[in-house]
Amino acid sequence: MSDAFWMRFQDSSCGNTTMNFVVSLVQILLAAVLHLSAVKTASISKGVEKSKNEVIPLTDVIRKSMCQPREVLVDISHEYPEDTEHTYVPSCVVLNRCGGCCNDEAMECVHTETHNVTLQVMRLRALVSQHTIQLSFTEHQKCECREKPDVQRKKE
Repeated sequence: MSDAFWMRFQDSSCGNTTMNFVVSLVQILLAAVLHLSAVKTASISKGVEKSKNEVIPLTDVIRKSMCQPREVLVDISHEYPEDTEHTYVPSCVVLNRCGGCCNDEAMECVHTETHNVTLQVMRLRALVSQHTIQLSFTEHQKCECREKPDVQRKKE
């Protein structure tokens, strides 16, 4: 659009309010699109299409199900439960967390090495404010099967 249009748009009595609304709307739409692309990225199938009759080999089944870091969606409100007055966009983020099978009911898949990752998210406060902020999350780098705590107590 022309510069003259934007000058008239900003000079009007409600121009700044309207401009802020438009900018806010664009930011929310962009955040929603980014959220949807993150959800798509976290897909378990990783884009590999399998035919209905194809048999997945045992080695692949074991490799995919073993205890290891894997991409999961984590709800921000569960990571920051004390912040009840804000809404986040996106509401969840993709992080590497331990998961998988240990092949023994007395064992569980737990992290043995972690690191922090900082992600940008939008923090909204209804009808008051919105800001792009950075939040820190823990990602799991290494995992292993260890005895569950209740099993250790029973042995003692």
